[in-house]
Amino acid sequence: MRKKELRLVITFHTTTDAMAMEKACKQAEAPGRLIPVPREISAGCGLAWCAGLSDRDAVRKVMDSIGVQEQDMHEVMV
Repeated sequence: MRKKELRLVITFHTTTDAMAMEKACKQAEAPGRLIPVPREISAGCGLAWCAGLSDRDAVRKVMDSIGVQEQDMHEVMV
């Protein structure tokens, strides 16, 4: 079991946006991974991008490059 730590969790309006984010981040070698939305958060599509708090700018850059808009950004123990 992973040790829980404070992480950046980005939720999306649609599953398509979440999948596009995963593909773009893999291509750009950006940090993070796709996870189910934690219980503490409610989101439309049920998927979220999880990355370290210090990776916020790198992740934002990828999102801007592909035109994906987040539903919300959270700092959550994951």
